[in-house]
Amino acid sequence: MEMKFCQSCGMPLTSNEVCGTNADGSLSADYCTYCYQNGKFTQDCTMDEMIEHCAQFVEEFNKDSEQKVTKEEAIAMMKQEFPKLKRWQN
Repeated sequence: MEMKFCQSCGMPLTSNEVCGTNADGSLSADYCTYCYQNGKFTQDCTMDEMIEHCAQFVEEFNKDSEQKVTKEEAIAMMKQEFPKLKRWQN
């Protein structure tokens, strides 16, 4: 099965518990609960603001990852990947 990622912040959607919710209460296939609830984004922000927000969690990500990255490396990766996510495409 292909790994799905939040189309706003890039977080892996590993279980129903981390999936956001649509307006009708169903689970969102595209967004996590931190970014999307009740059919709306939880934060009104730019892509760069989302990257800065996500960069706060690099140490937490590194705990569960075999490949450790610095905050600067994580920001550089997000600047490459986030434009590919559904929320940030124009």
